Amino acid sequence: MNKKRKQKEPQINYLDLIPRRCEEIRWHRDYKERIILEVENRGIFNTIAQKVFGKPRFTKVHLDTNGSFIWPLIDGKRTVEDIAGLVHEEFGEKAEPLYPRIVKYFQIMESYHFVKFLNMPAK
Repeated sequence: MNKKRKQKEPQINYLDLIPRRCEEIRWHRDYKERIILEVENRGIFNTIAQKVFGKPRFTKVHLDTNGSFIWPLIDGKRTVEDIAGLVHEEFGEKAEPLYPRIVKYFQIMESYHFVKFLNMPAK
């Protein structure tokens, strides 16, 4: 019975992390004051698809009201917890459950490489 035990990965406290927007992503506000992220489609397959099939060079990601409020607050100085406090001040009870939602927001933004965490512990 010498089974190797899987080591548990250390738990990451997202509230202590400091997010920073990816510098390669362009963004602007639309007429409804919502944020639109413009992500460039790069790579050989995207270049071929753009030339042959007329695919767009940029993919536009439309953020919802909460995301549009959070995006400009990501400055590389505030922690996720600081941003969560500002979200709670702005939206009150509409933002609840606040912490699970904001952590999930940042996990998704990180998975798409829209944000990076300056103080993310090494895996």
